[in-house]
Amino acid sequence: MNIDKYKHQHSAILSSIGQLKQLTQAGITANAAAIAAQVIKMSSIVKLHLSIEDRFLYPALQAANNRQLAQLGQQYQHEMTHIAEAYGAFARRWNDAGHVAADPEGFRSSANQVLKILFERMKREDRDFYPVIESA
Repeated sequence: MNIDKYKHQHSAILSSIGQLKQLTQAGITANAAAIAAQVIKMSSIVKLHLSIEDRFLYPALQAANNRQLAQLGQQYQHEMTHIAEAYGAFARRWNDAGHVAADPEGFRSSANQVLKILFERMKREDRDFYPVIESA
């Protein structure tokens, strides 16, 4: 199974996280508009990625004649449900410059928590999940 598109989307999401980190370090209030715009941009990639996984990757893993791969896919899909919910709440709250500027420390705290979870999940997929899929 070719999973290059998933890896490419991970790279784009990780780049967006890096850009948010730079903007945050340069000053949340001063960069509130750019931060909100980056959250919106990243959200479109995250939503696309999750949609493609749910519509194509996970069903393909379930349909494969590999029980271990099917179970692994089911585990990753289940885990992602909670991460996606947390990310969705983060994106809805911080996609507006006014909200970011009004609560810079709230943004920082929320970003540190949610984006760390998202970052770690993608790294785990790249390290542990995708290689198993490619070797199957």
